[in-house]
Amino acid sequence: MLTFTSQQLYAWIAMFIWPTTRILGLLAIAPPFGSASVPMLVKVLLGVAIGAVIAPDVPIPAALDPMSMTGILILLQQLLVGLSMGLAMRIVFAAVEAAGELTSSTMGLSFAAFFDPQTQGRTSVVSQVFSLLATMVFLSLNGHLILLQVMAESFHSLPISAQPITTEGFHQLGLWGAKVFSMGLQLSLPFLIALLITNFALGILTRSAPQLNLFGIGFSITMLAGFILIGFGLPYMLTPLQRFLSDGVEMVRLLGSVPPIKALPKLP
Repeated sequence: MLTFTSQQLYAWIAMFIWPTTRILGLLAIAPPFGSASVPMLVKVLLGVAIGAVIAPDVPIPAALDPMSMTGILILLQQLLVGLSMGLAMRIVFAAVEAAGELTSSTMGLSFAAFFDPQTQGRTSVVSQVFSLLATMVFLSLNGHLILLQVMAESFHSLPISAQPITTEGFHQLGLWGAKVFSMGLQLSLPFLIALLITNFALGILTRSAPQLNLFGIGFSITMLAGFILIGFGLPYMLTPLQRFLSDGVEMVRLLGSVPPIKALPKLP
């Protein structure tokens, strides 16, 4: 007859549920898995399948009841680590969308917006084009596979433990969040400068020929110039996008290697 002890049962449950929680936290936010277009059932099944594959190789603390208070705290800790890793990758795509918003508003296409099911909010057309471009570049570079590989490696660099995690990782994540503005500005700066020159030219033309209706021709010229610039500039966006996506993966790897807080020594 097959028999097993309660300690063995706890170890089997913990060996599966704790790593799977970290993986599900990553899949809930990180692109392209975190998109609202991906059904929740697909995310859960994918996370469970990945957790079942890597769980036997994950080191876990022994003799801990997963339903105890310590076990629940470890579960919440793993969820927080996975969400932080997914957020670090999501920030890169938010920067790309911010670049699209800046370009769209400069072109005069701020009104051309629609409901984006991925962000559950209003998104401009240009921002959506940039986001799709970033997604295609990410998939073409096998970024989704690299992201899962970094997640699997994080169980060895940041093992599951009852000790709390240091705040250094969250501090780095906060600093990384500020990159949304700098990366977005870097991506949209060539378009902004070219459109600014176009507006200067229209202003000089209107000054030299006051009979021209600036509001009648200015909008059409600016919008046409914006589309032409985007058409010529999209191929040149691949290099900065690759660099930003690589930086995002490195940030995920950094968050997966932040050591826990060491236990304080006991007083004599």
